Amino acid sequence: MLGLATLSGGTAQSAEKQPIVIAVPVGLSGVNSVVAPAVVQSAELAVEELNAKGGIMGRPVKLMPLDDESGPAGAVKAFNTAIRQHKADAIITMETSAARNAGAPIADRAKTLFIYTSFYEGRACGKYLYVNAWVPEQIVPPLVKFMTDEKKVKKWFVLGSDYAFGRGLIEPAKKTITELGGTILGEEYQPLQQSDWTAIISKIRAANPDGIMYATSGGGPNIDFMKQFKAAGLKMPVGSLSIDELTAEQGGNAAEGVYYTGDYFTGIDNAENKTFLEAMKKKFGTNLKTPNSLSEPEYDGIHAYAMAVEKAKSTDADKVAAVLPTIVFKGPRGPVQMNKQHHAPLPVYLAQVQADGKTKIIKSFGLVDPGNQCPNLK
Repeated sequence: MLGLATLSGGTAQSAEKQPIVIAVPVGLSGVNSVVAPAVVQSAELAVEELNAKGGIMGRPVKLMPLDDESGPAGAVKAFNTAIRQHKADAIITMETSAARNAGAPIADRAKTLFIYTSFYEGRACGKYLYVNAWVPEQIVPPLVKFMTDEKKVKKWFVLGSDYAFGRGLIEPAKKTITELGGTILGEEYQPLQQSDWTAIISKIRAANPDGIMYATSGGGPNIDFMKQFKAAGLKMPVGSLSIDELTAEQGGNAAEGVYYTGDYFTGIDNAENKTFLEAMKKKFGTNLKTPNSLSEPEYDGIHAYAMAVEKAKSTDADKVAAVLPTIVFKGPRGPVQMNKQHHAPLPVYLAQVQADGKTKIIKSFGLVDPGNQCPNLK
């Protein structure tokens, strides 16, 4: 009996030391492949920090990046692999909206916690789905108002990629433009994977607006559009609802002058951001991908999950989801708490891409509420 008891105790102890698995399905190929490596780097730093302090509840943390191919078919495969093969305790990641819409129901059916760390079009809701990045209510009105008031844009042309994110950002932009007395001269969309914008740029030229507002998918399509826009010789002010700091840099001077709003920039002046950037530089050296608003929330999301598991004293998704809204993680963006219908009030800044591709913060709007995202959640 003593031998059995010892064996049983050893088995239990062994189970307690099993790693906590965090899966990161992300677009390592496809349209998100420009920013995905930065997302993985943020995750790797967060996991390294947790393991250096003994893991979560004394258990090591294992990271499982998976390629969702930036689309729904790849996301279905990646979510199923994460949950069935790797027994992921949580999925914490940035994805295209098309990939998220395909993967989220799989996580929900499996009762797997899913923290979505990408800015998006809003109103994605679920018992196990939490979001720690911006939604249109937080970044669209400040950008449209700035361009209306400061750049004197009254006649607009709006365009985007033809999927949930592109249309989901352009709709609130049109609403804000109209509320501020502006006029929409043209509205165009093109398929997500298409990179030739010349037909739409010809329509912009013909319409001759005061300014442009666009929402492609994150990553490369921003640069494809801006390179072709500049090559066409058009000079009107441009606002972007989809660019990020890394993408702007990798485009060289393609996005020079573009205005955009967001919740994270490397230029944020606080102690937590300085510590984060120093740790990223130390860990990745010359291979560091510039942290940005699509990658930094991954770091916050993993730390928030760890705090929630510690507080719940369990990895059970129901128990973790119950305490997650009470968790405040003070990171590079400042304190972030997903307590507004599974979304987070966030600091919002206005920035502009400079001639060398780097981004300069030019204005702060303080903490902005995400609005009414999921009113039917209990």
